[in-house]
Amino acid sequence: MQDLPAPPVVTTVYQGEFRISADPNECLVTILGSCVATCFYDPIARVGGVNHFLLPNGSASDGSNLRYGIHSMELLINGLLKAGVAKKELRAKVFGGAQMLDEFSNIGERNAEFAFGFLDAENIPCVSKSTLGNQARRIKFWPATGRVQQLLVARTEVPKPQKAPNTIGSSAADIELF
Repeated sequence: MQDLPAPPVVTTVYQGEFRISADPNECLVTILGSCVATCFYDPIARVGGVNHFLLPNGSASDGSNLRYGIHSMELLINGLLKAGVAKKELRAKVFGGAQMLDEFSNIGERNAEFAFGFLDAENIPCVSKSTLGNQARRIKFWPATGRVQQLLVARTEVPKPQKAPNTIGSSAADIELF
């Protein structure tokens, strides 16, 4: 009787998180809009990890440092080094940074620029990328091999919020206190 392969383990990486794994059956999944995910892997050690950050840089004293790219990248790389990765063997794949809503600043572009600048400063080659545009992405990453699948999510138009009626000049009788 032949042994069946182990079922895949799917782990979701949410905004402001990162995950490291050497399990060949584990797939790390995240969904990105203007956020960026950097998938790191070492093809020799067969260990990798992914982060999901919301903003390029900043400081947070409330424990939400991982939402900032600078903290997320540093913690992920340090975790990979502790897991046996050789920094000189690290490879990166970068995803996200879309312009999701026309009304907002282009935070996605700033996130992508940060990720590429960080990789350049750390001498980590980016071997694949899919950034910018105006569509969300669903990323599946197998950290032990560096394999990535990307699904572009169809863009839908978000209705513009209706302007609230002008209530200046309302009388006190129009106000209900509870």
